[in-house]
Amino acid sequence: MALIRVEHVDKSFAGRHGSISIMHDISFDVKDADFVAIVGPSGCGKSTLLRLMQGLDHPTAGQIFFRDQPVTTVCSKMAMVFQSFALLPWLTVSQNVAFGLEALQWTPERIKAQVERYVSATGLDGFQEAYPRELSGGMRQRVGLARALAVEPTVLLMDEPFSALDALTAEGLREEILQLWQDPELPPEAVVLVTHNIEEAIQLADRIIVLSRRPSHVLSIVNVDLPRPRDRKSAAFYDLTDRVYSLITEGGTAPTAPAASAQEPLAR
Repeated sequence: MALIRVEHVDKSFAGRHGSISIMHDISFDVKDADFVAIVGPSGCGKSTLLRLMQGLDHPTAGQIFFRDQPVTTVCSKMAMVFQSFALLPWLTVSQNVAFGLEALQWTPERIKAQVERYVSATGLDGFQEAYPRELSGGMRQRVGLARALAVEPTVLLMDEPFSALDALTAEGLREEILQLWQDPELPPEAVVLVTHNIEEAIQLADRIIVLSRRPSHVLSIVNVDLPRPRDRKSAAFYDLTDRVYSLITEGGTAPTAPAASAQEPLAR
């Protein structure tokens, strides 16, 4: 059973001169143990699609399901990591991580233990009482990740989480995301990453959903059958990069992969 099913989703917004279509007839699945990346041209609705999946917004047409139940409101089994960190500046690291847990009405003792677990898991030990302004960009993104993981989501949604970071910091966090996802003792069961960086998508994901220009549709679902850790200098990596880049720039002249629902998820 798919964790998430996106079925024939359209999304339009009201504009000054009429309705503006962002996406049309988007369909794909996210299964257990999936690491899925979504790529496409700027403005094609990648971030909007994440918000639709979590229930922060609603499709104009079509439907999204989580474990066969329609997503009609914010899904508590998904958590989002944002590009802009989205931390509360007046709260400490520990308080930011605890923020979502307090909304779940957990006991103070349980919240404290959960915060300690995910502060440690994301490499924030020693910074519990620091404020966001006292942290580097990489450390602030770790706080956002710890806050998302602390609620133990089934699906982690990531909206260009590394784009505001320098290259070395981003590379380190990518590796840490993979380690957390591959750890059976830690959530999530699946990750959906939106990125404009094709190499990042190939480095991290097992499947890449390639969207067209607006109004976007699925050009292809590309399987990344490369062993981890992935060598970005290998011929296979270059070939996949070129294939995905060509799909985006040429508008889908390459053959379309089988539908996501017909593909078996790769081992975690």
